[in-house]
Order: sequence, then structure tokens, then C-alpha cells
Amino acid sequence: MIDDNLQQLLLNYCEPESELLQKINRETYLKVLMPRMLSGHYQGRVLSLLSKMISPTRILEIGTFTGYATLCLAEGLAEAGLLYTLDINEELEDMVRSNFAASAFNDQIKYIIGDATESITDLNETFDLVFIDADKKNNGTYYDLIFDRVRSGGIIIVDNVLWSGKVLNDIQDKDTKNISTFNDKIAMDCRVEKLILPVRDGLFIIRKK
Repeated sequence: MIDDNLQQLLLNYCEPESELLQKINRETYLKVLMPRMLSGHYQGRVLSLLSKMISPTRILEIGTFTGYATLCLAEGLAEAGLLYTLDINEELEDMVRSNFAASAFNDQIKYIIGDATESITDLNETFDLVFIDADKKNNGTYYDLIFDRVRSGGIIIVDNVLWSGKVLNDIQDKDTKNISTFNDKIAMDCRVEKLILPVRDGLFIIRKK
């Protein structure tokens, strides 16, 4: 979405990646299918800064992948805070648990493998911050499931809402239609304040009133 030269300039003016995040980035691209799903340096710093601004006690992440964004979000956790991260991919579990174990946040992260729609209903928590970055067709389902579990003033962040610019197309494939439908749903929701940040593939920032 952004020219490579401008992207490099942006990276020059943001905080650097930690050695652990660099390692996760590198190993994801070497060992995992569809590595572009990883948030990466710039988006990771955006997530970290938003989390630090909120200082959340409870975070929910839907879609762990290799744990990069998880650790970025965890940087803002309150001292006694917890982060629940949900994913269905058992094949990445050993890699993800190893990444968490190498971090300072391992004891604050609750990593749950399974169907997120079921896992969410099992959680008896009120969240300050939610990051939705899983299967895009279920964005609306996840949003509805978590909405009443987010405190007033809490933030919901949804990734990939620009879908490489395909949301501008007059003729859209099924995946793009799902994302456009979700974006329209949020635009019409009077219970929240919202805007899309054109960061990487688009971050919908949603504040519950």
C-alpha cells in the first residue's frame, strides 16, 4: 500500500525491533507458509504503542500465527495484566510457545488452541483491548462475540480491512466482499467511534463508547 522508499523512511523514525522480534520475523519467513500474515516491524510498533497508551489489564488476540503481534501487544500490559491469544493451528504450537518462553511476558500470556468462537465463550473476562486478526470471513462473528466483553472506552483493532486495496474494486471476490461487508457494519455501528489507519493492510481502530 505504501512505496518502499516511504516505508523505509517510516521505519527510520519508529522504535527498533527487539532481537526476539527480529528472530520471530526471520524464522517465520524461513519456515512458515504465508509469512506475510506476520504483522512485521512497523505495524508491530503501532500495536505496541496503542497498547502502551491504554495500559490494558486484559487483552484478547484472535489469531496468534507465530506470536509476533502477541508480544508487541503484551508490551503495554499492566503489571498484573493478562493476554489471551487464540488460534486454531496446532502445527505452529511448539514454535509459538518457544517464542513466548523467550520473552519477558510468558507468564502473562494464555495461549489457547481451538475454535475461537468456542474459546471466546469460555472466557470470563472483560477486555480493555482486542485485536482481531484471524480468518477474515468471521470478522463480524468475532466482533459480535466480543463486543459485550469489552469495557466502555475499550479498543477493538481489526487487521487487513483494506485487503491490498481490493475493497475499492467495483467487482469483488468473495473474500473482499466479506471484508467490505464488515467495514460497512462498523461504519453503521453507533455504539462505537472508529477510523481506519492505512498501516500496512489497514487497521480498523474501534473505540467502544
